[in-house]
Amino acid sequence: MTSIKAFLYLVFVFSLHFFTALSTEFTVGGDKGWVVPQAKDDQVYNEWAAKNRFKVNDTLRFEYKKDSVLVVTEEEYEKCKSAHPIFFSNNGTSIVKLDRPGLFYFISGVSGHCDKGMKMIVKVLEKPEIPPQVSNQTTGGTSSSPTKSGATQLANVVASPSHVMVFLVSFFGSIFI
Repeated sequence: MTSIKAFLYLVFVFSLHFFTALSTEFTVGGDKGWVVPQAKDDQVYNEWAAKNRFKVNDTLRFEYKKDSVLVVTEEEYEKCKSAHPIFFSNNGTSIVKLDRPGLFYFISGVSGHCDKGMKMIVKVLEKPEIPPQVSNQTTGGTSSSPTKSGATQLANVVASPSHVMVFLVSFFGSIFI
């Protein structure tokens, strides 16, 4: 009986690993963190952002000392000033969830840091839509609408992580309980 419980525990732990792969936490600036760039490297954060692919529900971790991070509008980003930021944090470690597709604008709230290049634009990608698969077969000889194969229909049903989790729990629960 204890081996069954141990097995179920392992299945649960490995399924959690599956779900953590659905979003990623990025540390802004890598090992250096959110710091004022060198004099000739004022695009360092935009270059860093361009090397990464961000999707909805990913998070950005800003690590800094004696500074802050603000999420602002495009206009405030261009001016390097914000009286009413969308988000503000100055606690040394800030985590921002990318909760929608589109552009996010970040600046330092410390006077002069944004002008020296401590700012960044992040583009969050749209969730990819799975295009319907087109079959070359027609039903009834006269219909021109594409039909879905059984595999395509099954893939559409089991596409979400919650469906996978329910399946795993019910499958292993029915075997061992």
